[in-house]
Amino acid sequence: MARRTIPEQYLAGYTDILTEVAVTGRRLTRDELQSRRVLGEQAAEAGLGLRALVVQHLAATRAAWPGTAADSVLAAVEQAVDAFAEGYERAQRLAVRQEEAARREFIDDLLYGGSDLGRLAERAERFGLRLSHAHAVAVAGNLTTYEETGSVLRKVEQAVYARFGDRRILLTTKDGRLVCIAPGDEADILTFFAKHAHAATDGGQVAVGRPHPGPGGVVHSYEEALNALDLARRMHIDDPVLRAADLLVYPVLTRDRAAMADLVHNVLGPLRHTRGGPGPLLDTLTAYFDSGCVSAEAARRLNLSVRALTYRLARIHQVTGSNPTDPVHRYTLQTAVIGARLLDWPSSDS
Repeated sequence: MARRTIPEQYLAGYTDILTEVAVTGRRLTRDELQSRRVLGEQAAEAGLGLRALVVQHLAATRAAWPGTAADSVLAAVEQAVDAFAEGYERAQRLAVRQEEAARREFIDDLLYGGSDLGRLAERAERFGLRLSHAHAVAVAGNLTTYEETGSVLRKVEQAVYARFGDRRILLTTKDGRLVCIAPGDEADILTFFAKHAHAATDGGQVAVGRPHPGPGGVVHSYEEALNALDLARRMHIDDPVLRAADLLVYPVLTRDRAAMADLVHNVLGPLRHTRGGPGPLLDTLTAYFDSGCVSAEAARRLNLSVRALTYRLARIHQVTGSNPTDPVHRYTLQTAVIGARLLDWPSSDS
């Protein structure tokens, strides 16, 4: 069967080598070994199975078996088949490296967004994505931590594929973070990924971008997820899963950065002249607003008595002219506090 399905060209010169070895008892020459390696590489490149190729070599050995010098012939068979398999495996390793390089290049182009979108859509089919549809992206972990071939990605990959199979999902890494790209209408995939990625990265935050259509939709969603992680860092948001759709107010607030800086300077600037600087009173406002303006909860978060907290709020009113407990002033103060976080004030103003 092997001789019928595998072209004879991959045994070129093999029986001649066996015949000469049977007469002389010599081992294979360097050129003969190299010829076997080359044929092995060619067979791998042609997509032929190694098992069938080995069977064909053994069948050819049996057909040309000489009557004498069995040990020498068997040694030659061992050398020839070993060299052939070495060439085959070398070609396989090269093919794997080329495939990995092509995959990495595609992922970099896909998430960078600078390549030709039409060509990108064509290449995407090879990796299981249809970029004519909407996609959403989730990003997990810290920078420069996880690798494409690492155990963490494999663990998450196994869980996701075991649950959803191949539903046009692409799991990879980018800049050390785990990345999951999924169809935009299957939010449960990214929710499942977020759960397992959070656990696999020892509590690393996961951000999920919104679904966007077309070849540029993936990079758009990816950038939203990255921005959400950056925003969480600046705003001290420690939720395990961040959704870009829930954080849209923050980009709105910072769209006019100069106006936001002006608001922060005018509303909170007077705190710079208080004893101890603006830090303690700014922390007080942050805790007060984060606790829903409940004094007891804010005091607990700051490890203060309610009386001490009330004193601080009164001091803020006295210095800034805005009363945190007054609904009329509260919105302006809270917006300024959010702006201070986003702009890293007062450090950025020093």
